[in-house]
Amino acid sequence: MSYQLREEDGYRYIDEGQGEVLILLHGLMGALSNWEPVVDRFSNNYRVIIPMLPLYDMPLLTTGVKTLSKFLHKFVEHLNISKFTLMGNSLGGHVALIYVLNHPEFVHSLVLTGSSGLYENAMGASFPRRESYDYIKEKVAYTFYDPIMASKELVDDVFATVNDRNRVIRILAMAKSAIRHNMEKDLYKINMPVCLIWGRDDKITPPDVAEEFLKLLPNAELNWVEKCGHAPMMERPEEFNEYLDKFLKKVYPVNA
Repeated sequence: MSYQLREEDGYRYIDEGQGEVLILLHGLMGALSNWEPVVDRFSNNYRVIIPMLPLYDMPLLTTGVKTLSKFLHKFVEHLNISKFTLMGNSLGGHVALIYVLNHPEFVHSLVLTGSSGLYENAMGASFPRRESYDYIKEKVAYTFYDPIMASKELVDDVFATVNDRNRVIRILAMAKSAIRHNMEKDLYKINMPVCLIWGRDDKITPPDVAEEFLKLLPNAELNWVEKCGHAPMMERPEEFNEYLDKFLKKVYPVNA
């Protein structure tokens, strides 16, 4: 990624542009670079911030989505920002939902793409063949509509992660935490504008998950990205950005 990674007071993050603030949250196997097309498009008119979530740095007993939400709030207070648009993919969306419920006064609007929080078909409760590079490559390709998106660099990163004992036990703990903290009964409390941008061919959080979010969130809109899997901002960045641009212009009309 070509953007500067800032490091201060234990936080690592990207902070580009000026204007209304967009905070972007990556998923369990994600990275800051997943959001690069969004930074490229929107940092001319918005302040785009991507914190690196401490997925592998928390004590095992506290590893979970609620702890990540608390981390996010400390980060937000550190930067002294509020009334931002919070955006999350996969696990990042789940963290965003918990954060909004706990700190609604800080969030202006919400964007979810391939978000967990209801249910998902992840890699499973274990990695039975994590020593097999081809198996991991197959699992990474499962994330996308077009398997060519599973680049060697991406597969190498996931392969290294799931073969690191410290990391894999935290991944499993985080996945179990996400399953335990189902959001279905709490979504009615989220009254702010919500934009759902979903891959029509998402196999991890399938289309009916998006439909359920639309039904349960009082002020949501749903935008489909055709021929796209679990990470539309990576696989179909232009379409993702178009939907996002329309939503942001609606909720920040002064920027339109």
